[in-house]
Amino acid sequence: MANHKSAVKRARQTETKTAVNRSRVSRVRTFVRKVEEAIASGDGKAAKEALKAAQPVIQKAVGKKVVKKNTAARKISRLSARIKKIDK
Repeated sequence: MANHKSAVKRARQTETKTAVNRSRVSRVRTFVRKVEEAIASGDGKAAKEALKAAQPVIQKAVGKKVVKKNTAARKISRLSARIKKIDK
């Protein structure tokens, strides 16, 4: 436990920031899961719409430094590739 006033404040700030970041990561996971469910159902149109909705959420997480840039790019790329396979 923090003993100094500044350390107590820092601990409080860290708790708040952690809660916000967890919320953001959870939001990304939710949108990715929606895309994966649409892919699993075999509905290409719904999958494309879900990916269209998920992309800005993933990119926003990158901007907030919750997800790394390459991780986001990889997720989007892999989801896109799976959607393209459905359309064939």
